Amino acid sequence: MGDLEQLQQLLGSQAAALSFQAALFSLIAAFLLGQAIAAVYVWTYRGMSYTRSYVQAIALGSIVACMIMLATSTNIAAGIGVAGSLSALRLRIALRDPKDMIFVFAGMAVGIACGLHAFTTALAGTAMFCFAIGSLTMVEFGQRQVFEGLLRFYAPPTAATEAAIGKILDRYAGRFALTTMREVRQGTAMEYAYHLKTRRAGDRVPMVRELEAIEGVDGVTLHYQDAAQEL
Repeated sequence: MGDLEQLQQLLGSQAAALSFQAALFSLIAAFLLGQAIAAVYVWTYRGMSYTRSYVQAIALGSIVACMIMLATSTNIAAGIGVAGSLSALRLRIALRDPKDMIFVFAGMAVGIACGLHAFTTALAGTAMFCFAIGSLTMVEFGQRQVFEGLLRFYAPPTAATEAAIGKILDRYAGRFALTTMREVRQGTAMEYAYHLKTRRAGDRVPMVRELEAIEGVDGVTLHYQDAAQEL
């Protein structure tokens, strides 16, 4: 009987009630650190389809994780119940980049640390995470070829036209690679798609204008990753 009573006390009792000020401080700290991680995500994002709601989810996820930890850290029974409920929950998010998942985990980890009042760990972890992501982005770690835009146009399939196009790309593009070439207009033209990186930002407009000036070239479009809009 003694052991049973001790178990009931362990599962049913709570530690000293957390004050409103302490809980609010933990939630604010989680939100601010979550915002820092979200800001680093925006700065380091290099994809073509930027989603604002995902950035907000990183910051809000830290608050949710902190709230869960504050509510369950003083009650083992409640913690077991929340864990069981979350195990049945399936969050279906289409993540194009595996790094996006890491940012979600980072936001949740910050919230958990703040919920456990491990503010030193939360602050140090956020600083180290942001430093690591920023460093890897600036040195372009793991990137073999860096392309900043996609160039598409239609041109007649002649040697003279291809030579003229090649000269323009050599002059304005620091690096480029032909990714797609397909026959269009019943064989009278070819559609070309190049990944490229211009030598200077000011070279973009002259390059497009010179391509359009080539006889038979039309439909020139240049899409840039650094100008991606929310889709």
